[in-house]
Amino acid sequence: MMDRFPHLAQRLFNVPLAVLPEKAEVAMAALADRLGIARLFRADGDAVVLAGNDAIGAFMGGASEPREPRGYDVVAGVAVIEVQGLLVQKLGTLRPACGMTGYDGIRANLLAALVDPEVRAIVLDLDSPGGEVAGCFDLADTIFAARGSKPIWGICAESAYSAAYALASACDRITVPRTGGVGSIGVITMLVDMSKALAAGGVTVHFVYYGEQKAEASRAELTGMSKGVLERVQASVDRAGDLFVDTVARNRGLAPAAVRATEAACFDGELGVAAGLADAVMAPDEAFRALLAELDAA
Repeated sequence: MMDRFPHLAQRLFNVPLAVLPEKAEVAMAALADRLGIARLFRADGDAVVLAGNDAIGAFMGGASEPREPRGYDVVAGVAVIEVQGLLVQKLGTLRPACGMTGYDGIRANLLAALVDPEVRAIVLDLDSPGGEVAGCFDLADTIFAARGSKPIWGICAESAYSAAYALASACDRITVPRTGGVGSIGVITMLVDMSKALAAGGVTVHFVYYGEQKAEASRAELTGMSKGVLERVQASVDRAGDLFVDTVARNRGLAPAAVRATEAACFDGELGVAAGLADAVMAPDEAFRALLAELDAA
């Protein structure tokens, strides 16, 4: 694990995260070196055929149909895309792996399903505490822009919090079970101050840098947090938080003030509906049957 720590630190510390705070330590152990993969792979290690320019071309009408194998299941004409566990910008697989789901995989699956002639509607099968801010809101915009092409439902298999809720909010309809939840519309950054531990160990770190704010968060981690660093990090978190609020307000047709007033709270079942963050309290199978009924009635 120690040889992977610099990579983990780059993803987890000093950057905004849209994740439940209690899941942060789990994320530290889980992310490892799976991030930053340029190509997408299936769980068996084979390269994915629909990625990058192919996926973009499909979304723009450049491909007549997706190529097998798909990264989603088609059930009664509905593409079911899994959104499970910690959400990361790049995982490199079309399906969840090692307790994580990549925005890259979700995007590729969504774009493929939109042009798949076998697919009448799309479901995001959600059960996630959230994850990285990086890539989240671009994907939410893509989902939102796809509204009207095919019905897109966010069905919470249990809960959709933080970054997962940002994605869910972009869907046409959101359902949540009685014991599940939605919300946590907030952003968190973990700043680690190792200065005292280093001093106690007799270690002094000297930085040589150009530009006063160059790597200041990393310098603060090792030499102590200054008020200026904390203020700039807070400003960055605030900008990400405002983007989150504005995105949910647009997606759900809510006033930004109402979304901000949730104060990043999590809402169980019917409370999420009452807050305007979900549309119905339904078990996942009940929600799926409701979508099929709507499709058959159309």
